Amino acid sequence: MKHLLHYFLSVVFISSAMYAQDPEHQTPKKGHQNTNKFRQLYDEFSTPNMYRAASGAPGHAYYQQQADYKMDIVLDDKNTKLSGFETITYTNNSPDVLNYLWVQLDQNKRAKDSKSPLIESSSVTPVISPKEFVNDFVRESFDGGFHIQEVKDANGNALSHMINRTMMRVELPKPLASGDKFSFSIKWWYNINDHVIKRDRSGYEYFPKDGNRAYVIAQFFPRMAVYSDVEGWQNSQFWGRDEFALPFGDYEVNITVPADHILDGTGKLTNRKEVFSKTMLERYEKAKKSYDEPIFIVTQEEAEAAEKEFSNKTKTWKLKAENVRDFGFASSRKFIWDMMAVKIGDKDVMAASMYPKEGNPLWEDWSTKAVASTLKTYSRMTFDYPYHKAISVHAKNQGMEYPMICWNYGRPKEDGTYSDRVKYGMLGVIIHEIGHNFFPMIVNSDERQWAWMDEGLNTFLEYLSQLEFGEAYPEALSPQHDTYPVDRGPARLIVPYMSGNQDKIAPIMTKGLNVYQLGNNAYGKPATALNILRETVMGRELFDYAFKEYANRWKFKHPTPEDFFRTMEDASAVDLDWFWRGWFYTTDWVDIGIKDVKKFHVLSNTFIEKLMKEKGLEKSQLRPLVYMVDESSEDFEASMKDQNTLEAFSVKEYVMDNFTEQERQNIKNPKYFYNITFEKPGGLVMPIIVEYTYADGSKKLETYPAQIWRFNDNEVTKAIASDKEIVHITLDPNLETADVDTANNSWPKKVVQGEFEKFKEKVKG
Repeated sequence: MKHLLHYFLSVVFISSAMYAQDPEHQTPKKGHQNTNKFRQLYDEFSTPNMYRAASGAPGHAYYQQQADYKMDIVLDDKNTKLSGFETITYTNNSPDVLNYLWVQLDQNKRAKDSKSPLIESSSVTPVISPKEFVNDFVRESFDGGFHIQEVKDANGNALSHMINRTMMRVELPKPLASGDKFSFSIKWWYNINDHVIKRDRSGYEYFPKDGNRAYVIAQFFPRMAVYSDVEGWQNSQFWGRDEFALPFGDYEVNITVPADHILDGTGKLTNRKEVFSKTMLERYEKAKKSYDEPIFIVTQEEAEAAEKEFSNKTKTWKLKAENVRDFGFASSRKFIWDMMAVKIGDKDVMAASMYPKEGNPLWEDWSTKAVASTLKTYSRMTFDYPYHKAISVHAKNQGMEYPMICWNYGRPKEDGTYSDRVKYGMLGVIIHEIGHNFFPMIVNSDERQWAWMDEGLNTFLEYLSQLEFGEAYPEALSPQHDTYPVDRGPARLIVPYMSGNQDKIAPIMTKGLNVYQLGNNAYGKPATALNILRETVMGRELFDYAFKEYANRWKFKHPTPEDFFRTMEDASAVDLDWFWRGWFYTTDWVDIGIKDVKKFHVLSNTFIEKLMKEKGLEKSQLRPLVYMVDESSEDFEASMKDQNTLEAFSVKEYVMDNFTEQERQNIKNPKYFYNITFEKPGGLVMPIIVEYTYADGSKKLETYPAQIWRFNDNEVTKAIASDKEIVHITLDPNLETADVDTANNSWPKKVVQGEFEKFKEKVKG
């Protein structure tokens, strides 16, 4: 009784002092630096201005430049050479006067004197494959850089220009004022590379059995650099990893190839009747009305026959595109070609695939259907796909995207069989690369600076598209899979990366060239972050609305990370600065655990009066409070010796004098009381998702918002009153938060059986 009496008296006289302690209003210590993880990102974000509003929308003075191209291209198949003559009309929509223009020469990454290989570390290893040995030490350096033959103005006068590796500065005859245009031409050629050797984004694949090549051609022409309110000229060198920053414009492109080649690329084919046979035209018209199954424009039998021809004649394919940021094309006599229509909004889009026979039967079964399904999902999550077609091209070891066209890997064995890895790999890369039509081909972020802005957002939508593809085409799934087996998106899949060696991890907000693990950094982690926002932090309705708002605000424009962050908050009324800071600006990880659980019992009035009487206190001195005792304390154990210490407790006993009879009927009558202390060994603040299991077998899921950590970044306590006894507590039961250590997620703590114990049980069995 002495323990309990001491406890009771301390509570009576100390309780009032506790109410005066409010951590939110305590005076900070002198020199205190605000490290609260819920502070706003004012220091990290640039100040809103007339070009970019605080809401995340384009400002009232937002501008972007335009670059229009007219090109005549010749593909020399015998000599694997590409040559071109292009005229660029550049419109200066900025308020600035420009003294020169910057043009990107990406092919110079493959020039003989390229510096790109020199920035990567290398070493001699004891064992190396013959192919790697030849490529690293024996093969002569390939001369794949641009040969710039002339740069002239519209009057044919030579323009002074300077080439610095992958950038060319063109000197203007006079400064280009705001609102003015300048036209100039460039004549060039380069040797086309075998993209299989070093897994390049563009080039050809050679097929020794029939002597043919399949070309996937991109970054093939000198392209204007972006000039913007954020970077000025984005003329960061192309080292090979970081992709591209490009202005929008209109394209008219004439491509001359061998007459027996099949070709398609960015834009509308304007001379279809000239390059299609009568049979192809008839099939094309049929494909425009086929919404369920692809129609062959060129069959496998026809493609195999064309492989033997090697025509010496040529044919010119003419393509025209409006408001695109780039141009790519594919050409080969080996291509099988199929198409189908897909309804997007109130218009039809042609989903198409081009592939050699080596891609079958996998490609004819699923490529075009994957294209169609992807367009539907992305359009639902963002905006209706604005172009008239989307093409998937088969290319070994490839995964690369351009407006309306992309190249994708996934090749069966020679006998036509393939593994799940090959099938799902092909489907995944097609969905991903087709999705890039939205990010960054339309929502045109700066890939050179922020790889995650297109790769991460696209990987997030790829995850949703994969699930919906599996629902639309369950017959495409392997028997052991009820749903599409995704490899990125769910929180649990990013745990190995986030819990890895911190010396080899960089924040998402890092230039892509400088991150250690590009796949995890620019693809996996941001995709996971967005999935957590959608499923756990914001909810689907708020997230989907805000995400769509961002896509529509910035389609056919140049957004920055801040525009995305601000729009997501502006359109949802959810303060997410804590989330952006933790997930995008740091390498912190999630680890939330259960530190302690205490069970309390309420002292009845009868017992309290007994204690007061023993102390010689009057009943009138009793404060109108509820007094509790911790079940694990010595006070509780001592009190158990007194049979009259703990009487049946009723909440209504405390409220009889304060509520009406009707109000009393709605008052709960909890019998069990707990203090649950959660700790956070990890650096990231996240919602605490708790599953309570009761003695009767029922369960309750409760989510405490991340803001619960705002005053204490190490641990927080929640008081729980329940009419049922809690027998088990689990944190993050559905693995929603990427918690790197689930060993501390349960109460009572789960006993993890060691390998030796497992072995002993196995021996006994």
